[in-house]
Amino acid sequence: MNIRADFDFPHPRTDLLIGGEWGGASKGKTFATLNPATEETIAEVAEAGAADIDAAVASARRALTHGAWPATTGAERGRILNRLAAILRERTNELVQLESIDGGKPFAATRRMDIPAAIDCLEYYAGWADKIAGDVIPARRDALTFTQRVPVGVVAVIVPWNFALMNAVWKIAPALACGCTIVMKPSELTPLSALWLGAAALEAGLPPGVLNIVPGFGADAGAALVSHKGIDKISFTGSPQTGQFIMRAAAENITRIGLELGGKSPSVVFADANIEQAVRQTSSGAFFNAGQVCSAATRILVDRSIHDAFVEKLAARANALRLGDPREPDVNIGPVISQKQMDRVLGYIEIGKAEGAQAVTGGGRAGERGYFVQPTVFAGVTGGMRISQEEIFGPVVSVMPFADEEEAVALANGTAYSLAAAVWTKDIDRATRMSNRLDAGTVWINTYGPTDARLPWGGMGGQSGIGRDLGRSALDNYSEQKVVWLQRAS
Repeated sequence: MNIRADFDFPHPRTDLLIGGEWGGASKGKTFATLNPATEETIAEVAEAGAADIDAAVASARRALTHGAWPATTGAERGRILNRLAAILRERTNELVQLESIDGGKPFAATRRMDIPAAIDCLEYYAGWADKIAGDVIPARRDALTFTQRVPVGVVAVIVPWNFALMNAVWKIAPALACGCTIVMKPSELTPLSALWLGAAALEAGLPPGVLNIVPGFGADAGAALVSHKGIDKISFTGSPQTGQFIMRAAAENITRIGLELGGKSPSVVFADANIEQAVRQTSSGAFFNAGQVCSAATRILVDRSIHDAFVEKLAARANALRLGDPREPDVNIGPVISQKQMDRVLGYIEIGKAEGAQAVTGGGRAGERGYFVQPTVFAGVTGGMRISQEEIFGPVVSVMPFADEEEAVALANGTAYSLAAAVWTKDIDRATRMSNRLDAGTVWINTYGPTDARLPWGGMGGQSGIGRDLGRSALDNYSEQKVVWLQRAS
């Protein structure tokens, strides 16, 4: 494959990884991955099709049942994960450059969050690998009855572009700890860090065929993967619309699924909150990664008595953010990922204006080169507006006033999403009441946005999906309980 020679980072792999071997797609097709800050092609990447998916699934099945991988102990799997984490730590600089240029995220943010989180996740599940055990259950006095935890099988992993490496590791690490094998399709918009990870995994000692990486498009490679009869589990992070397609495809083969989908997360600010802290952290929650975060603080609900002051401070903070090339040291916000995404975000901004909301700041494209959108703060928003109900996935936030706790709860729970929420108050009783009443898989109190490998992550249903990544809960995604009943022969 071809890659531009003038990009200042190590040249990544651009072929498919199947069975531990690198090669082009069966039909010889490639696609361009672009730098969203400049609209320039970074590399031409092999484009997987249905035949390549067949080969990858067959490779993963062989690795699951034959060779070195099924013979590994949990301790050995843990050592491989730890070696992989060490490679990420040693080569953080090149990985930061690769992930940032391909995805448009500022270098500083990628170095501060994405890479450390991926390393931590690998090390966390490395620690779990030799502790995934069953139980002895004394069902009968004349028999030994016990359970074993066994790998769920071949796992299809499909990850999005907004946290390409981190989301891949969230799924790969627990799957490998449990002894599964994997076929992963990264987003066609950000395939490079996944391919880098595949090469690093082989270097760490992962046997061939355990991790197969097949970049391609959802309509071809993705559809073939989720409908494949050789897949035992599908783990997907992405849009609700694609999640619905995957559920329908999985139903044909009764394939297990886990779906982490969208969000329209509320940040509820009461009058007794530290307003400066709430503005600062909610702004970060709204505009980090150009708002391309499933749990972004896209709806800020503010006590009516402090609403105007909050809007003024939030707008001032949004205006102070610096947009630019992710490689520049003082940049706060990079571009959105693509022309299509920029058009979508700008379209929602126009919808908001047409619905009667007021763009207090921002409201348009920034510059003429790259997919940059101005951080946009809307006031005068009501709960029924589309910008309040639909996931925009860009640097656009809606501020809405509320009169009391009841109205705040109604507004916060008034969408089809249930991923995350935040509450800002000094009243611990109110904080407890609100956290109990909010429909959200994660509730932050007097902070916004942190996650940790030790804590489960996912929505409470609806358009935010089903199942959990991270924490001990993720081990249930990639293992099954087998019951063994041992009776003495007569």
